[in-house]
Amino acid sequence: MKQVLPYTGSLATKSEQVGKMFDDISPSYDFLNHTLSFGIDKLWRKKVVKLVSANHPDSILDIATGTGDLAIAFAKTSTKTITGVDISEGMLKIGREKVLAKGLQDKIVLEQGNSEFLRFADNSFDAVTVSFGVRNFENINKGLNEIYRVLKPGGTLTILEFSHPGSFPMKQLYHIYFTIITPALGRVVSKNPRAYSYLHESVAAFPSGQDFINILKETGFNNTSWKALTLGISTIYSGRK
Repeated sequence: MKQVLPYTGSLATKSEQVGKMFDDISPSYDFLNHTLSFGIDKLWRKKVVKLVSANHPDSILDIATGTGDLAIAFAKTSTKTITGVDISEGMLKIGREKVLAKGLQDKIVLEQGNSEFLRFADNSFDAVTVSFGVRNFENINKGLNEIYRVLKPGGTLTILEFSHPGSFPMKQLYHIYFTIITPALGRVVSKNPRAYSYLHESVAAFPSGQDFINILKETGFNNTSWKALTLGISTIYSGRK
């Protein structure tokens, strides 16, 4: 897989660049995320919550938790503990404020961390989730191996990630929206000229569909499946340890 960097020409690692990028856009992230997706991202997360909660996990690790939307959504289920990890302290600061405002600090803990160097012991969690974050891993294989390590035997991995539609006319509309409209709005609102161009580039380079399922299988996951959402704009991937 081709590695796409937020800032070409920078000597920083991809992880460092991704952290800086999200720190920069964190004040406007929630607004842009919900606006640019027309609120559909909330429906996608609800599907993830329904899928994961069907297995009644007691403990969930939410990687690339961002401002904590998915972690907060899980708080409405029977799950006892939810740990969110993200590389951006700027995003986590906003997430912690949301957790406190909802009085969920006894159930949700958000902490800074790198998905490829998780601090948790082997076999720690019943479920791991990642929403819109796998394509930001510096090394996808290493990140997935870490996820596999911290999952309990029989535990589930559920990933929500952008994908690229392949059928007319959604393919053409998607291309126009993500290459022209999204970067323009992102530049105006977030004041970061690269963040939303990187979004399209990273999605285009991501091995979606069956290609990503093959990577999950190579990592050791079984019972793998994938389901395209909203005409292929995003996809839910799942697997079991």
